[in-house]
Amino acid sequence: MLPEPHRLRRHSDFSLTVRRGRRMGRRDLVVHAFDRAQTDELVSSGGPRFGLVVSKAVGPAVIRHRVARRLRHICIDLVDVVPRGTDVVIRALPGAATASSRDLEKQLRAGLLRLDLLAPVSNST
Repeated sequence: MLPEPHRLRRHSDFSLTVRRGRRMGRRDLVVHAFDRAQTDELVSSGGPRFGLVVSKAVGPAVIRHRVARRLRHICIDLVDVVPRGTDVVIRALPGAATASSRDLEKQLRAGLLRLDLLAPVSNST
């Protein structure tokens, strides 16, 4: 489970991130990111916050919940690498229902990398 301080809860936070943030589309996900320092509203500071949007287009409830669980698990690993004060909304597209967890993680990391929220992985051997 994603810890409470790292979850987006309020509709207004989701709306602000989706409408005013930057976005990057991948095959099975759309990643929206918003830097809370850009707003005049009083918002809590701290680590990054993640929100999920998994609509009925993804599939029946069992499939939607499975996709959401996979995405939450991936987000737990990203808490320490995404910059503090960033809100991230991950919108699952219908293809996410059949994508593996590894594919979802690759797509999410690629989207965050393109939004300059992750450092590139160095292959030093």
